[in-house]
Amino acid sequence: MPTEPKKVLCIHDLSGAGRCSLSVIMPVLAVMGVQPIALPTMVLSTHTGGLGDPARLDCQAYGRAALAHYRDLGLAPDCIYTGYLGSEPLVDLAAEAFRLWPGALKIVDPVMADGGKPYSGFTPEIIARVGQLCAAADLILPNLTEARLLLGEDPACPAGDITLEEAQDLAGRLTSIARRVVVTGLPMGKFVGCAGAGDEPFVVRHLHIDRSFPGTGDIFGAIVTGSLLRGNVLSAAADAAAGFVAQAIQHTPRDADTRFGVWFEPLLPRLAPMGEL
Repeated sequence: MPTEPKKVLCIHDLSGAGRCSLSVIMPVLAVMGVQPIALPTMVLSTHTGGLGDPARLDCQAYGRAALAHYRDLGLAPDCIYTGYLGSEPLVDLAAEAFRLWPGALKIVDPVMADGGKPYSGFTPEIIARVGQLCAAADLILPNLTEARLLLGEDPACPAGDITLEEAQDLAGRLTSIARRVVVTGLPMGKFVGCAGAGDEPFVVRHLHIDRSFPGTGDIFGAIVTGSLLRGNVLSAAADAAAGFVAQAIQHTPRDADTRFGVWFEPLLPRLAPMGEL
């Protein structure tokens, strides 16, 4: 008899158009044999990366009611995976989920900055609260800018490529905040890499592809989450995630509108577990 799939409570925003956040996380986890439970923090008509001013629906009240309903149902997620939390009440919502299910694997993608600076609206107070949430996590997935913010460093300095040793050092220092860490989006010359620490230290590198898309970090985080729930070690999970993202970028036509994300959907069968039907 097949076993009940593991459940992931996904606390992220939902964009109607544009492949990012829950719109990519849900199908990735589902095809990997994991049951995703969506808890949208905000519903937007599009993501905020160059598609104008989206319609927005704040879901703070819904989120608290949903957590209470899941608790009353006796639903116990095996993992809680959080992403964009653009206000202190939303960070509190994620912290409440951590409190309700202390035995769940807690994965935090501290989506708050990129390109050397915080996102609009991320005050020092919100950044500090995200740091507190990271301290309660089992695994955090910051990019380079977010890693520096979490460490209290200038997120814009130093600029340019980083060495293998610098990547390993950065990930290692972040274990003072969370037990396990993967730092993503590391510029390393002809490569882009991610560095992990907390178990065995590792660096995964893939050839740099000179194209940028929204949502690739969400795909990466979802694959890492699904891979860990399958029982893979962190380095293998990160390698699989980085490889899939690179394939998705390469699969997306050169003339495609990058604002709408990578064409990952035809590649989803590559993530499906084999031999379990």
